[in-house]
Amino acid sequence: MTTQEQMAAPVAAERNAALVGTPLLMLGVALAAANLRPAITSIGPLLNEVRTALGASELWASVLTAVPTLCFAVAAAAAPLAARKLGLARAVGAGLIVLTAGLLLRVVGGPWVVLAGTFVAASGIAIGNVLIPVVVKQAFPDRIPLLTTVYTVALMVGGGAGAAATPWLQDQLGGWRITLAAWSLLAVAALLVWVAGTRRTGRPAANPVAPQERKLLLRSPLAWLITAFFGLQAAGSYVLMGWAAAVFTGAGIGKNESGLLLGLLVAAALPVTMVVVPSAMRSRSQSWWIAGLVGLEIIGTLGMIISPMTLPWLWSLLWGAGMGVFPIALGLFAVRTRTSADTAGISAMAQGFGYLIAMGGPLLFGVLHGSTGGWTIPMIMLAVIFVVDLVLGFIVGRPRYV
Repeated sequence: MTTQEQMAAPVAAERNAALVGTPLLMLGVALAAANLRPAITSIGPLLNEVRTALGASELWASVLTAVPTLCFAVAAAAAPLAARKLGLARAVGAGLIVLTAGLLLRVVGGPWVVLAGTFVAASGIAIGNVLIPVVVKQAFPDRIPLLTTVYTVALMVGGGAGAAATPWLQDQLGGWRITLAAWSLLAVAALLVWVAGTRRTGRPAANPVAPQERKLLLRSPLAWLITAFFGLQAAGSYVLMGWAAAVFTGAGIGKNESGLLLGLLVAAALPVTMVVVPSAMRSRSQSWWIAGLVGLEIIGTLGMIISPMTLPWLWSLLWGAGMGVFPIALGLFAVRTRTSADTAGISAMAQGFGYLIAMGGPLLFGVLHGSTGGWTIPMIMLAVIFVVDLVLGFIVGRPRYV
């Protein structure tokens, strides 16, 4: 071994050391997860106002709602590389830094700067999307159902707060730019706790995602089915997070109430996540759990098509409860694999290719609305997405390994 290699060895060992599952790390996981949605849901209640203020088009709004999923696809492929080069803890920390920078960038310029800032923020989110499930698998191998619940509850609380609190924040702060920028404070808080929570490490960890393992996953039919299932559930979720407030407003509901309904939608997944998801993840099969939850999304969509003003809070609740399928989709990365390396591999694959699929959801939804001038055709498209996803979810929920 050369002198340079001898000097590099301790650095590599420290970088690849396994994280220890302490209570502080659990808090760090929760706060990091809480930052994975506000950058997206906070723009929904202000979308029409931002578009008008910037003089942007309906197509621009469609692109803006689709940008996060594109970033998730691109950055998800880079996340395992970042974990290998920086180490798992530093890679997640870097993601939080990128997220903070994007949240600040998107409020300092015109339409193109808003798009660029959203792209940067979503890139930071994508790193957390891929790597936090790996942290759970590595640091808490005996408590995966519990930590999956902690992670997803925090994620949904953050998403719900981003939707419901943004109109209130605007009333307090006075403008859409400073309102959206305020969410960067949550990212900074998460970064500080994350740095403190990842200081304790143990034995050297296995390579998070080896290239040969990724190639094997690409030849797995189950891996591709999981990817398609994840992509379609994400497409439906991002349609709802990006467009539901506009749909409610289009039905004649006020801006503040539409923001609250969007917050209710996101928050409604909380009890599902806390009660249903742990049971689903402990079950040998997740098929019926997935079918039941996606079925609620189908009913909510049909309700909004047939009678949007009758019980909008019920349709919002059904949509939100159905979105509880997302943590099950994330949990499949762990329960359908045998090692943390496989978990990282399927996480990167499903989120990389899956978010490319998902990108088409909010983009096509907006294009259909712009071309028809109404919400019926886009909502029918959303119902079709949910029906196909139900079938795929039933298949991938069966007990087997990639």
